Parts: sequence; C-alpha cells; structure tokens
Amino acid sequence: MKIKLLIKNTVLSFFVLSMAVSCKKQLDLNPYDSIALSQGFSTVLDGTSWDNGFYSSLRNNTYGIFTITQDVQADQLDASLDYGNRNGAPYQWITFLSDDYSISGVWSSYYNALANINECIANFKNITLNTAADTAKLNQYYGDAYLLRAYYYLELVLRWAKPYEPATASTDLGVPLVLTYDIEDKPARATVKETYDQILSDIAQAKTYLAGVAGAQSATKFNIDVVNALEARVRLYMQDWTGAMTAANAVISTGTYPLIDTVTDLTNMWTNDVSSEVIFQVFLQAPNELGNVNVNNVNNIYLGYISANGKYDPDFIPTQDLLNFYDNADIRKSAYFATKPCTISGLSSNLVLVNKYPGNPALFTTANTNYENAPKIFRIAEQYLIYAEAAANAGDNDKALNALNTLREARGLAALTSSFSGGSLMQAIHDERTRELAFEGFRLWDLKRWHQGFTRGTPQNMDVITQGSNYNLLTVAPDANKFVWGIPTNDMTINKNLVQNPGW
Repeated sequence: MKIKLLIKNTVLSFFVLSMAVSCKKQLDLNPYDSIALSQGFSTVLDGTSWDNGFYSSLRNNTYGIFTITQDVQADQLDASLDYGNRNGAPYQWITFLSDDYSISGVWSSYYNALANINECIANFKNITLNTAADTAKLNQYYGDAYLLRAYYYLELVLRWAKPYEPATASTDLGVPLVLTYDIEDKPARATVKETYDQILSDIAQAKTYLAGVAGAQSATKFNIDVVNALEARVRLYMQDWTGAMTAANAVISTGTYPLIDTVTDLTNMWTNDVSSEVIFQVFLQAPNELGNVNVNNVNNIYLGYISANGKYDPDFIPTQDLLNFYDNADIRKSAYFATKPCTISGLSSNLVLVNKYPGNPALFTTANTNYENAPKIFRIAEQYLIYAEAAANAGDNDKALNALNTLREARGLAALTSSFSGGSLMQAIHDERTRELAFEGFRLWDLKRWHQGFTRGTPQNMDVITQGSNYNLLTVAPDANKFVWGIPTNDMTINKNLVQNPGW
C-alpha cells in the first residue's frame, strides 16, 4: 500500500533516491509523489511532517460549511433577496437532501482526516527515538492524533445521530467507527453509546500523552487544557453532569483564560484573533497557510462587502428577535453585530449584520477582506456555560448560578439572584448559551439535544428578505427528522451495511 505524502522535503528526498536507482525496472518504482508506507515512519522528522498535516487538515475542516450549515438550518437568520440559494437546502429544510455538498463534503472531509490519523496511531511506534526530546515530540504527536480522532468523531455523531440519551444510547445508531485503514472495509454504524465510548477512550489517551503540556492563551497546538475542554463538551452532550463539571473546572481553575469584559477586547478577539479567553484556535498565516477556499471554510455569508460602492449585500441577516435578545449593556451586542449600509436587490437600507467574522486584516490577500479568521474551537466562555448547565442539571443551583453570573457580569449584565432555580435557572442558562455562542456552530445541536423545535423570528426588514413558508415563516417541530443529517447518498450506494436515518 502507498500513501500520499505532501511534504516537499520528503518528495524531494524520494526524487533523489529514485534517480539513484533508475536502472531498476519501472514497475519496481514508486510514483513520483508517493513513498511506501513502511518508509513514512522512520524518524521524528517524519512524525513532525504527519503532525503538521493533522493541523493543516484541521484548518481546512473548520468554519465555512463545517459551521455555517447548522447555523443556517436553525432559527436565527433570514435569507436575503440576494442569497442566490447559497446554503438554501439546509435553510429550507424540505429541500435538504443527503447528496447536498454540505453533507457529503463534511462527511468525506472528516473521514479522510481520520484515515491519516489512524495510520499514524498504528505506525508512530516504528519511529526511532534517540533522545528525550524525541520522546517528548512523539508524545505530542500521539496526543494530537488521539485528540483529533475524538474531536472528529464528536463532530460526526453530532450531525449524523440522535442526541445522547442514556436510556437509548446503546440502541440508537451512531456513526461508523473506523480505527484502522482498510480501503475494502464497509463498516456498519456503531451505536451512539459505542461512538461516545470511543471518543472518551481517545480523550483518555490524549490526556496521558499531553498531561505535561501546559495550556496557553490562544494556543495553536494541543495541550492539557484543550483535552479537558473537549472532554467537558463531550460529557455535557452525554448528560454526564459530574464529569462535565469536573472537566470544565479543570480548565477554569487554571486561571489562564480570564473572561473579556470590554467591547474593545471582545471585538479584537473576533477581528484580530487575539484574546485572553481563547483556549485553542487554528493557526493561520497569510498568504500560504490560510484555509482551503475549495471547501469554502470561511464564514463569508454574513457581510457580503462590495468594494465598488462600500456597501454590503449579505446572504443571511440576523432576525430582529435575536437582536432583541441582547441587552444594550451587553458588550456582545456591539462586538457580535454592526449596523451596515446595505444594497439588496437594488433596495438601500441600514441593517444590523453579523460581524463576528469580518476577516483579520493581517490575513488579507487583497486590499479588502477575504473573511479569513483563525477558527476558535475552544473558548473559556463555553466552559463556564458547560459548568453552569451541568451543575443545574445535577441540582447544584449555587454552583450553576456562580458560573453563569461570572460570565454574565463579564459581559456587562447584572448577576441573577438566588430566586432563579429549577426551570427558570435552566432557561437562563439556555438563553446565555444562545447569546454567547451565536453563529459558532452550536445552535442546531443545542436545540436538538434540548428537544426543542422553533419558528424563525421576526425579520429586521421584510422588504429585503426571501419570504415564504420554508423561509422566514418556517416552523420545525421538536425532534424533526432533519435535525439528524442523512448519510451521504454515495456512501449508502457503495456500503450496503449502512442504515439511513429516517426522513432522508
């Protein structure tokens, strides 16, 4: 078996080697851009090349269709008259089919990344270690591989399976668990419980390898805080309230990531990718290490800047109901949204647009924005919300209120009193999660696990949006089929062992 290796120095080394043995028969030679798998895991430098590949794949597997699809599918946006049916299928629900690229592209991207990760987990043991520094590096690479496998499987099970319910998780269908590379394999779907068990197993492995790697603000490499942040997210989705509290607190209690409390600093986080409260963000650098535009992994649907006239023509506009959800004292209102002069189908108006992804000027490749921002995968604010929700579900109102109020006060809101308990406290936590994590790809999964349906809210301006029963008037029942995505059509055709989700 041969593997593609896109590392320039490796390809060059192979080229030199192939010249030296040119007298051999042509059939004995590897293709110019490949090496034998047995030669891909010899030195620590090989491990470094694979590890760089992990992060490069992650850069191309975040934002864009990996985030906006589920947010467009949810309840907080209206399609403008000029949206051109971009992301129209998930937005309309009824036309969302399993052969849509936002489904098939995400599925294949995650499983392709997993194929390389699995090869590395199986073959890193073949790397020769000469020094303690070599061992430390390889431990980092192992930790990265296990943590990324856990991360990708979480993203897969969130999309293609029902939410984790302890009573049914052992029978509900999850996703295929592929832990070794076999091009001939046609795996059936594991259960939801088996999928989450594998995720936790990989997190435990990552925790062992990365235990000695301290966290840092805006880290671009995995460390122990990233491991705990992912575990907290996973255990929240599993309704493991004690485990979620423990993991979230392991990050919060470090004190490494103070919450932002000014509009300037919060805006700076989303515009310039600098923040005290980012636990992990993907490394980007212009011009060569940006996202892969071929998979549209920029969140470019919210602004639509027109350089010719200095106006904006967005695909999607936040609803007025969502904007009203933010108190004027809330620093997120000014940081997440901005009033812009818009021209939509020839109609001019000032609209409040999502300004969370304006593009970092340091990453521009032209005079104007390319909407490139470093994807922020883990933030401390989410950890406070996880802790609050888990504590409330565990019946510890005091701890839940303390975590919730810490976040609220940092964002400029008054602390809630002890009169909030039970259902009112849980609703306050849900509301705060909605405000804090808006347009970061969480909303649909939250509605799904809370078993809530929705009706899209009141628009800002009826004259500039696409109207109809599948647009601004869309109503979706709790647990509707398409909260769970369909297995891609091509995979269903090729792999007869797969079972499709209902409604697709």
